[in-house]
Amino acid sequence: MSSPHRPGPTASDPARDPAPPHDVSPEDVAPDGLLPATRRALLHRVAVEQAEGRAPSVVGAVMRGGRMVWSGARSGVAGEVPDAETQYRIGSITKPFTAVAVLRLRDEGLLDLADPLERHVPGTPVGEVTLAQLLSHTAGLAAETPGQWWERSDSALRPDLASVLGAAPVLHPAGRRHHYSNPGYTLLGSVVEAVRGAPWAEVVREEVCLPLGMTRTTARPVAPHADGWAVHPWADVMLPEPARDLGVMAAAGQLWSTAADLCRFAAFLARGDERVLSADSVREMRTPGAPPEPEGWDAGYGLGLQVVRRQGRTLTGHGGSLPGFLAGVWLSTEDDVAGVALANATSGPGTGVLAADLVRIVAEAEPRVPEPWRPLTEVDPALLDLTGFWYWGTAAVVLRLAPEGWVELGPVDGGGRGSRFRPEGDGTWRGLDGYYAGETLRVVRHEGAVSHLDLGSFVFTRRPYEPHGSVPGGVDEQGWRALP
Repeated sequence: MSSPHRPGPTASDPARDPAPPHDVSPEDVAPDGLLPATRRALLHRVAVEQAEGRAPSVVGAVMRGGRMVWSGARSGVAGEVPDAETQYRIGSITKPFTAVAVLRLRDEGLLDLADPLERHVPGTPVGEVTLAQLLSHTAGLAAETPGQWWERSDSALRPDLASVLGAAPVLHPAGRRHHYSNPGYTLLGSVVEAVRGAPWAEVVREEVCLPLGMTRTTARPVAPHADGWAVHPWADVMLPEPARDLGVMAAAGQLWSTAADLCRFAAFLARGDERVLSADSVREMRTPGAPPEPEGWDAGYGLGLQVVRRQGRTLTGHGGSLPGFLAGVWLSTEDDVAGVALANATSGPGTGVLAADLVRIVAEAEPRVPEPWRPLTEVDPALLDLTGFWYWGTAAVVLRLAPEGWVELGPVDGGGRGSRFRPEGDGTWRGLDGYYAGETLRVVRHEGAVSHLDLGSFVFTRRPYEPHGSVPGGVDEQGWRALP
């Protein structure tokens, strides 16, 4: 480590207090704490990864309900005792931070994700690719830079974007497939700098990290921090890894962070923070933006975030690696639990699997307790009259009121097409998710009475093929009949 162990937890830091006695009852555990058996299972999992992965050190942490509720570490090097405030290099977990910076500019109206790169960073050979394609790794760009292994070589070898892209930066047609690209995120860092007029690292720290309380996330290491090591594959000996400054490639993997700070970031990715990005914008980040590879239908990529299916659970987050370091952070929004894992080894420990397992352990041992049902405190009678059965042709759907003041429209049995809708303030409703995401729902009235619902040209009536002329193509005048 770079400096002696920090002081231990204090009474004012409940997330890091020692576990309660083994005879404690669940009711005696703080609402944001974990049961002793769960804490032991988490520490055991971290210990197994450190031992079997032959890592100098491993730190794990869990976020639940918006805050870190557990952290633990194991170290095999004398004098190195890391904790949740020890910095590790997080490699490509830097990419979600770059994505947040880009989306902030979008939400401020300073750019559009459909903008071609040329509009903001002119003069590159890939100016026609869009910002959305760069964010989702669908721009077709090469995975790495030309020349020497950029993560371990001097950044002076790549002084500008031309040296990052090289003579043949495009491998696939833009928009056709997901192909992970570090140079693509370098371009996004240049977009941030061009539009904001400030260095990428400054923008990320001032606009993302500090508002979220992530004071230990920095572009350069700040003590106490771990040193990076390579562990010999066939002998228990180590070699120090160089901690190179990435220069122009910084937006793809420069950051250092801690388990505690990454728990704060995971909490932000779960629910948003209006000081940084809204809940709608972080939900957009978590939504896959490209089809997965044929061999990986359980994995995808959103806007700066990986999306995977693991043991029946959808996880969003990112993995990271640089010589000497491995990192992983995974979030289950359904369980409101995130796992963080950091290690200072070039290879060996599976930090991504470990982070996912920390989520699983907590979610299975202490399932999320749902919020109690509560009746609405007020309701618009005209809106209440819209609830109940509607028919698209002969298919029955149900419109329900949601607690947020939204409405939900979906099949009676819960399968098939359905979405939540948010009021737009002009009498219409905008689809938030599912098949009708982005579509407009309108209530059509005739002589003051509700005639039907119009949803993207689909007509929903109170009775199947109601004979009042609102159904496209009309309804047979003889109506429903039995056949002789």
